[in-house]
Amino acid sequence: MTVLQKKAHNPIGHLTASDIEQIGVELDAIRQSVIDTRGADDAAYIRKVIKAQRTLELGSRAVLLASFFPPAWILGTAGLSVAKIIENMEIGHNIMHGQWDWMRDPKIHSTVWEWDHASPSEQWKHAHNELHHAYTNVIGKDNDLGYGIMRVDEDQRWVPMYLAQPLWNFLNACFFEYGIAAYDLELGRNMKTKKRRQNPEFRARAKQVVAKIRKQMTKDYVLHPLLSGPSFFHTVAANATANLVRNLWTHSVIMCGHFPEGVETFERRSIEGETRGEWYLRQMLGSANISGSKAMHFMTGNLSHQIEHHLFPDLPSNRYAEVAPQVKDLFQRYGLSYTTGSLPRQVASAWHKVIRLSLPNDFLARKSADVAPVGPADEPAMAAAA
Repeated sequence: MTVLQKKAHNPIGHLTASDIEQIGVELDAIRQSVIDTRGADDAAYIRKVIKAQRTLELGSRAVLLASFFPPAWILGTAGLSVAKIIENMEIGHNIMHGQWDWMRDPKIHSTVWEWDHASPSEQWKHAHNELHHAYTNVIGKDNDLGYGIMRVDEDQRWVPMYLAQPLWNFLNACFFEYGIAAYDLELGRNMKTKKRRQNPEFRARAKQVVAKIRKQMTKDYVLHPLLSGPSFFHTVAANATANLVRNLWTHSVIMCGHFPEGVETFERRSIEGETRGEWYLRQMLGSANISGSKAMHFMTGNLSHQIEHHLFPDLPSNRYAEVAPQVKDLFQRYGLSYTTGSLPRQVASAWHKVIRLSLPNDFLARKSADVAPVGPADEPAMAAAA
């Protein structure tokens, strides 16, 4: 396995091939221990979450019927924002990963679930489950890393357009669900040539996306506002605000999972002939966690346990906190860095990296040298020069 970033210290240089395969054996055992014990309590958990989320959404929309009163608007908008976040992260994302397929519940199954999002579930599952999780942090293979619009590693050639990547990232955060829909559709690649634009498969998938966006916008900006009667415009504003809050939150959580300082990226050739142990190791080094309360973990869809999620994407999300200490212990025993931090710290780290990589590699070093302060040790030399 070859880490793309050139470091003085190779983070896996101390591991032998035997060590790497033993890591795989131990992680397989952790995964199997959860599979062997999942059952009624786990099923009750997801059903309870779905019921609570739907109750919160309906209650919030009921409050918005009176949203011409500012307190009702604030309360309804806040409730709707939380409901949308829960639906996307703890429910939709995890159900579509197949985490609850073992229940054999036809209503809570990855093959039938459609979420409150601009991207159709089938397209998202292909881009996320089949591509992102298979090629985690492999430059040129994992488009979730930078979403194909950002420079994500020092070894990528810098060009002037990258100066704008902090702006692109901010706009992507505000309209994140539409960015994900475009990404799942591979819009940039498919719009490059006439042949690709006219490809029947692409055109069919594009129609699906347009239909899904139309359905979402009709629900949020026509149907529910009309049901609000005199609160029509207030409800439109509430839905727009809730969608914005959901987009910003989701973007922040996902950025924290794969983009903070300390998370590794990999060369394409590093996955050639990749073993099970090496795949596990790439997930470990290419992911980062967020520390915090149980409420924070819940609101992230347990993607605050991003390392555990990438190791075991098909395990029930409510079990990640249980296995996290075992995974962290394995990191420590094999001398690997378990990248984690509070939400503010990880968000700041991710944005620092976005800004740093928008500049040429040596730009900040040059600027520091240009404005280096004069210290006492420099004064004799300066005096002699004078």
